[in-house]
Amino acid sequence: MRSPCAPDCPVLHRACRAFAVALATLLLGACAAGTGIDLRYRAVSQDSRVRFIIVHFTQADFERSLRRLTREEVSSHYLVDVDPPRVFQLVPEARRAWHAGPSYWQGATALNASSVGIEIVNLGNGDDPARGYAPFPDRQIERVIGLIREIARRHGVRPDRILGHAEVQPRTRTDPGPQFPWRRLAEAGLVPWPDPARVAAARVRFESVPATVMWIQERLAAHGYDVPRDGVLDSATRRVISIFQMRYRPARYDGDPDAETAALLEVVTAPGGLLLADGQGRWMPFRPE
Repeated sequence: MRSPCAPDCPVLHRACRAFAVALATLLLGACAAGTGIDLRYRAVSQDSRVRFIIVHFTQADFERSLRRLTREEVSSHYLVDVDPPRVFQLVPEARRAWHAGPSYWQGATALNASSVGIEIVNLGNGDDPARGYAPFPDRQIERVIGLIREIARRHGVRPDRILGHAEVQPRTRTDPGPQFPWRRLAEAGLVPWPDPARVAAARVRFESVPATVMWIQERLAAHGYDVPRDGVLDSATRRVISIFQMRYRPARYDGDPDAETAALLEVVTAPGGLLLADGQGRWMPFRPE
């Protein structure tokens, strides 16, 4: 087709070309500015890269925590202060923060690449096994609950993938520790909780016939932990048991595979053994996808 612009008129020719380019841009639809990439189409087979939410304590005060998480070799997406419980975003959720380390859960590894990390300002136990863990103030926990709820909603994170740092790295970490109120998160409908009636019934059985160490290890592995499976009650196995107890039975986390621990393990790994609150005081069986 011949150009409608006069070939001997450079001004008109340039104007015509500019108009043609603008018209072509409009016809292409929404394009990334300056890239020439057409963004009109979207595949239906996709989801967020974020599959896990990992909760930590900082084991330091706010100033030291902020400095470490912004100027040193570790980082986190969020830092939650104590009083007032302000939330600071340190890393955009679309980017990887360095918070989970050499982690594992249910076959997934290197969870930095697929998680959002939340650091809570809390002194923990100061890396002293003989020292008690510091509590979390109610207002701070309420802020954390709201933050987790929003992150989980944005990314479609399953309730059983909201975890503590120690659960994905049990050999070297204990955070967020036994003072972190997982039960409150369960009552808020964020995480599943073992059916108490089934736990009570199973405990009676295990008091009569104790579980073997191999059975305990197999159930810990089925739940998600990286744990030895050799039938030996060694320090590594005891540590994983202790981390499990911190979440589901924080009153006693000595790593002893007693009847209550075995009952909890049986229920959390049994079909329908986990319940999820619906926000109206009702507990329904949790069935992960």
